[in-house]
Amino acid sequence: MSSEVFIKPKYDFKVPIDASAISPNEFSGKNLEEIKAIKIWEGNKEKTIGELFIIEGSISSEIKNIKIILEGDFTKVRRIGSNMSDGEIIVKGSVGFYLGEKMSGGKIIVEGNADSWLGSKMKGGTIEVYGNAGDFIGAPYRGETKGMKGGTIIIHGNAGNEIGCWMIGGLIKVKGNCGSFPGIHMKNGTIVVYGSTEGRCGALMKGGKIIILGKVPTVLPSFTFEEVRSSVKANGEKIDGPFYVFTGDLNEEGSGKIFISTLNNTHLKFYEKYIE
Repeated sequence: MSSEVFIKPKYDFKVPIDASAISPNEFSGKNLEEIKAIKIWEGNKEKTIGELFIIEGSISSEIKNIKIILEGDFTKVRRIGSNMSDGEIIVKGSVGFYLGEKMSGGKIIVEGNADSWLGSKMKGGTIEVYGNAGDFIGAPYRGETKGMKGGTIIIHGNAGNEIGCWMIGGLIKVKGNCGSFPGIHMKNGTIVVYGSTEGRCGALMKGGKIIILGKVPTVLPSFTFEEVRSSVKANGEKIDGPFYVFTGDLNEEGSGKIFISTLNNTHLKFYEKYIE
């Protein structure tokens, strides 16, 4: 039997909250009183979930049947859904850093905006944000070289810089625009940007696929123009073009592919003279 747990902040948070314990995995098998007693950090002070949040509802013993509904301002609350493997989290508002970090299954829905490092090092499952998202979507911590391995992230608004940094697998879709360096250090996986990007797509990428349907300022000189293609597939979904196709990054001896809309990038038309 499915269950719903409703969580609301007791007051406006002034410092970051490490809420990695707010996930179906942590709640499974516990009653409400046990959940309220789970340790959690408010800045450098150890608190309990019950001290910071109002919690109501019922809990299923099976992770897959647990739905956690967050209501209120969670912009200072980080790492919600960390390591979750099943179940569902719905954020009726905006949320802080590292949402869905290392998640391997289940679903997270954000009705507002999500901060940076959304789906950091994600392995599976789905995250869907109906507002905007910050920088480093699917990316690892600074200094690490293994990013998102699997799963799907969908952003209905805009996204920031370096989405898919060090990406190894999975799918990232941005319905709006994104910042600079999408797919930097990318090794595999797919990124689709339905809007425009600020440029430097695929810098230092070794593999994978980046699809841009909006405008791209320039293409890095370390990419080779290959052809014009009528369409491309993104995880089985056909996306109509036509597209200019580039391969690189040659600085990394890469074989990644960048697909750029020809219709929205007429300034790249000079590449067509290289078609044999």
